[in-house]
This record gives sequence, structure tokens and C-alpha cells, in this order.
Amino acid sequence: MSCINTAMILAAGRGERMRPLTDHCPKPLLELAGKPLIEWHIDKLQAAGIRRIVVNTAYLGEQIEARLGNGRRWGLDILYSREVEALETAGGIVQALDLLDAEQFLVVNGDVWTDWDYRPLCQPSLEQRLAHLYLVSNPSHHPKGDFALQGQLVVDKPAFTFSGIAQYHQSFFAGLAPGRRALAPLLRAAMQQQQVSGQLHQGLWVDVGTPQRLQQLNQKLVKD
Repeated sequence: MSCINTAMILAAGRGERMRPLTDHCPKPLLELAGKPLIEWHIDKLQAAGIRRIVVNTAYLGEQIEARLGNGRRWGLDILYSREVEALETAGGIVQALDLLDAEQFLVVNGDVWTDWDYRPLCQPSLEQRLAHLYLVSNPSHHPKGDFALQGQLVVDKPAFTFSGIAQYHQSFFAGLAPGRRALAPLLRAAMQQQQVSGQLHQGLWVDVGTPQRLQQLNQKLVKD
């Protein structure tokens, strides 16, 4: 099976916790060490062999499109799934399936930052399962975690935090009606059927969800 060459970056959120920084700037364009958050992802996805990226947009989405363009400067294609209002994670993916046009694809939350090398993430690892989640140790602001690992399977018990980065098979979303839809209930249902695999990553990962976390991470990156 060939490597994954398609990814989606989730960038439609309003960024309420980031206000006032997001009053006039979408959260994915907030800068870290002089580079917009979303471009950190694009750079690594391009290096990992991704050739098509779908970005879903809603709040101030025209700014994101103006900044990224069609992806030519990275040597890849960037397409946009425009949402009138944010459809949450699963709803956004369902709307973008035709643009993704791939059996398997990687999805990355646009408001996280990680030092991981994305190349191993773009290797096919789903086998017969529908989703493969990347988990991390629990940050201080989310001490209970989301899911646990039993061997290679992800189970619905709090132990680790879902990073917001995962591989999906398109059939995971098959038959779902368009509209606003959360991802967690779909994952939990699939876990009951042992259809979700996963692994724990030990690298640096930050949910860049508040101005304080943005400032702390920026200071670290500038210093390093």
C-alpha cells in the first residue's frame, strides 16, 4: 500500500479562548517564532510527502486563503472547504470528503503545535481499522485525558490525551449526513467495534488554545 499523500488541516474554529488575539485574525494565522501556526503544519506535511491539503475554513477564512493561496510555494495543492459556520470536526471532514478524494488521509487540528516528524505519520497503518489516533501525555490543563491504549487498540477510558492528529479511512465517515457533527461520539462507537488503533508519542505537543500558551511556546521557539 502506498503512503498517505492527502491531509486535512482543521482551521474553521472561532478561537474564543484566544480573544482578543482572534478578534481580527483567525487562530491558524497567529504566529509562532515569526511563522503562522498553520504553516508549521504545512511545512512538515510537505516534507512528509503530502501532495494535497484540504483546509476547512469559516471564521475569517478569506484571510487564510489569502495567506496560503493554492499551495504552489510548497509544491503541493491546497484546497478549501468553506463552511458558513463551523461544523465541528466530524461535520467538517464529511463536508470535505469529495475534496480529500483519498481512501486514507491524515487530519491535523490547526490549533496544535508539535515537534514530531510527520513522515512516519504518513505511512499506512490502518490495516483493517477505520482510524488511527496519535495520543500524548496529559497536559496540565487536561489532566484526566481522553482515551487509553490496550496494545494497539484505543479504548474509551481516560489515560492519555488525543493529540488532534489522526489517520482515517474514508469509510469511517461513509453514510453520514452533512451538517454539524462532533467527532468523539463516532470514535467511541468505533472503539466498541475495535476499529480504532493508536499509539503514544512522546515528543513536544502543545494545544495552543490560550494567549498564555501561545506566548510560552513562542518564547521557547525563539529561544531554541
